Amino acid sequence: MNDDRSEAREDPPADPVADPRTAAPESSSPDGRAATGIMALSLPYQVVLAVALAVATVFTCVHLAMVFLHVAPSNTVTKRHGQAVDDWIYPEFEQNWKLFAPNPLQQNTAVEVRAEVTADDGARRTTRWINLTAQDIEAIRHNPMPSHAQQNELRRAIDFYLNSHSDDHTPNGMRGRLSEEYMRRIAMLRLDALPVLRGPDGQALTGDVRRVQLRTVTRPVPPPRWSTEKSDTAPSYRDLPWWRVTDADRPAGADRSRTEAGR
Repeated sequence: MNDDRSEAREDPPADPVADPRTAAPESSSPDGRAATGIMALSLPYQVVLAVALAVATVFTCVHLAMVFLHVAPSNTVTKRHGQAVDDWIYPEFEQNWKLFAPNPLQQNTAVEVRAEVTADDGARRTTRWINLTAQDIEAIRHNPMPSHAQQNELRRAIDFYLNSHSDDHTPNGMRGRLSEEYMRRIAMLRLDALPVLRGPDGQALTGDVRRVQLRTVTRPVPPPRWSTEKSDTAPSYRDLPWWRVTDADRPAGADRSRTEAGR
């Protein structure tokens, strides 16, 4: 006689991890929805992120305000707080919008340098003028990725000097003296990179560079061939004073004396 009774089968116990009814509840907002974004972070992280965003927002607003005051026409704020604006802008955030000026630049300005060299016998000789701008142009030409220094270092340095000095080369405060130090150090860096210094007669000079002098050579851009405009393209020169070279002006690790003409 067959037993029609079937064995009672028990279902396996539910996995408390896999069972959605017993899984740990996710972070949720007060209205019951799952929290996302900042609200999904713990309270300490929310505070840190909120403070960071507030600092970044304040810095951005202050920076935009300073840049606006720097490029804006003279007004009551800039007259009273102009020094604070300049301290914020220079030198990292300086603005130069000459490209958009009503009268764009129509001149090419080159910077040249010469040095006074004292030989071992005490004789002083002066080198010929060395065109530093031509060195930069040669380094930029056919270079698909020229450096920022090759493109702007010398140009910005001479602008810095001219804008911080009077016509008789009197420095306008600390910025003027700083521009002189900057120009001397650029000159010494370029001179130290040359294999040899030569005099006006082409002879190699050896010894210690004691003084340097720079000058600007301005040449008007000639009009195009199809233009009927007439302009004088003769160069004009502006000599800067002779500056005594200090040890701080010399490149780090540079030998103070050129004892070999082939260096």
